[in-house]
Amino acid sequence: MLNSLHVKNLALIEEAEVNFGKGLNILTGETGAGKSIIIGSINLALGAKADKDMIRQGKESALIELVFTVEGEAQKRKCREMEIELDGDTLVIVRKITAGKSLCRVNGETMTARQLKELAEVLIDVYGQHEHQSLTGKKRQFEILDDFCGEKLSGIKEKLSGEYKRYRELKKEWEDSDTDSRDREKEVSLLTFEIKEIDDARPEIGEDERLEADYRKMANARKLMEGVALVRQMLGGTDSEGILDMAGRAMRELKTIDSYDEALGDFTERLAEIEGLTGDICRDLADYEASLEFEPQVFHETQQRLDLLSHLKNKYGGTIEAVLQYKKEQEERLDKLANYDAYLEKLRADLEKAKKVLLTSCEKASKMRKKQASLLEEQMRTALHDLNFLEADFRVQVASEEEHISATGYDEVTFLISVNPGEPVKPLANVASGGELSRIMLGLKTVMAKKGEIDTLIFDEIDAGISGRTAWQVSKKLAFLGSEHQIICITHLPQIAAMADSHFKIEKNQAGNYTRTDISILEEKESIEELARLLGSDLLTEGSLSNAKEMKELAANTKLY
Repeated sequence: MLNSLHVKNLALIEEAEVNFGKGLNILTGETGAGKSIIIGSINLALGAKADKDMIRQGKESALIELVFTVEGEAQKRKCREMEIELDGDTLVIVRKITAGKSLCRVNGETMTARQLKELAEVLIDVYGQHEHQSLTGKKRQFEILDDFCGEKLSGIKEKLSGEYKRYRELKKEWEDSDTDSRDREKEVSLLTFEIKEIDDARPEIGEDERLEADYRKMANARKLMEGVALVRQMLGGTDSEGILDMAGRAMRELKTIDSYDEALGDFTERLAEIEGLTGDICRDLADYEASLEFEPQVFHETQQRLDLLSHLKNKYGGTIEAVLQYKKEQEERLDKLANYDAYLEKLRADLEKAKKVLLTSCEKASKMRKKQASLLEEQMRTALHDLNFLEADFRVQVASEEEHISATGYDEVTFLISVNPGEPVKPLANVASGGELSRIMLGLKTVMAKKGEIDTLIFDEIDAGISGRTAWQVSKKLAFLGSEHQIICITHLPQIAAMADSHFKIEKNQAGNYTRTDISILEEKESIEELARLLGSDLLTEGSLSNAKEMKELAANTKLY
């Protein structure tokens, strides 16, 4: 559930804090007051695209904060999957928008906008002003039916997706295998040459790195020898006097006097260690210096070998590992071509088997969709009747076509409806008006809400194109939804506003040279006054207030919970 929304310096909002309640939260206000900014800010906090123009004029950044109570298992599971640590049951989402970038945090941890959108899918379902238009598309209708099927179908679809991928891979291989004998001969010749070229070189993993180190050492042998000789001279590992000789003299000098004071014995021992360590270094450097001597022939052979390995890497993959992998793949391809008829026969059998397995899963998915389609039809007819479609007939057509297999099966879903008695059902896109589509979408949301685990549903002007008794039926349906979910709804209709469990007013105010949008929760008396305004009264007369109060009382008596 969405507990609160805090917005600062976004568009016309200077700073606003909204504490939403359970049930039906209604937002009303004059046209242009900024109602949609409230819903837009929620979308922004949940990962919608941000623009610097959204920042309030004269400010450097905008801030949106959402505080949720996470109670459902689906939400908690998603938090675990995304490694989000909950503070009890509290989830805090903060998004800061600046001219250069936006910063998203969830419970203090930075997240991307994409991750926020993924999280939002289990927190909130937002129904925008124009979403009902997407309802006419077959793709959207297909998604709705699959969502209605829920987990009963998801397992089948997951299996089906993997089988479809396997089928597509085999089908592409079959299509690519259609070559004539002359082309195969050319390919065999090329494969044989490439495999022989790699075999003759006998590259070993790590060989190039080892040889490059040897080559650098040999190429810089003179500099290395000069440097080592100088260091040995400094240490005294040659005929000249150095640290080794001086350390020995110092130690011998201390030995002549350490009998006078026991404390000097420690220094003598430490000098002996220095002399021994310096001697070891000198001997090791001498051995290293001897190793720098090499034959010019060895240097030349190393250079040639590196050139050969570089040629293979440039030609076959960039690394020795890639070269050897390429050789393996070419050997497999050569083996196929050498036994081409047997290869084709096996490929054909594998393809037929993969298609048979895929069609079996498609059939399972189709049966599930058709079974659930009948239940969706039944529940939608009830929901539409409640929304003042008294004689509506709603059908879900699931057509199967084996020639049109995809990763989701071979079904095509079409919603059909008749809104008048005696008329045949027709595709939704050909029948329903804008207002009817809004009600149909609300009906679907009502049906789907029973199956989903999302706590909060947001409706941005669900009342488009409706009025009168239909508006009253819509308000009752929203109140019913509010009995099972938290609903946040922007509306212009008094019938819907009267059903509010929490009523918020959004208004535009002038402050000096600035315009700002404010939002406040209304007490009972203020809510009745706002209802009177929505009823069309310019002046709050006794009659308009009486009508508003009567509507409020009627709503209270007709709520379904």
